[in-house]
Amino acid sequence: MSNFIFEYLDENDFRKKERSVRKYNMLAYKKLTFNYYPELRKGTFLGKEVKRDDKNNTVSYELLLPTDELFKKVHGPIVLHYTVYNDKNIILLTNITPEGILDEGHRAELSTYKGVMISKTNPEKDMFKINLLNMLQK
Repeated sequence: MSNFIFEYLDENDFRKKERSVRKYNMLAYKKLTFNYYPELRKGTFLGKEVKRDDKNNTVSYELLLPTDELFKKVHGPIVLHYTVYNDKNIILLTNITPEGILDEGHRAELSTYKGVMISKTNPEKDMFKINLLNMLQK
């Protein structure tokens, strides 16, 4: 196995989302930085294969990052999206989702409600989801 190098579809946008993950979900960031990135560089492709293009010799993957269950239910799972170019030994880091809350977390300080961050654009909706999920757990 040979070493792969990282390239970015949009490095500024990707780094913003990565910093937002670091700020609001340290466990996911630590796993990404210290476990997943080194494995990817070695050629061990983690996550679920979502698309294969034999013509261009590429494979796209989605890697779920560790996330709090309540956050996952309110905003969705944190997922790293990347594409592997096997013939060039390049991993193209394309995106980290959920985009909305991560972009918003980079632009402004987000507040939390019952331990889950809520968006500034739709705080009532997020608080309703959190309250509903808490009531369903009782």
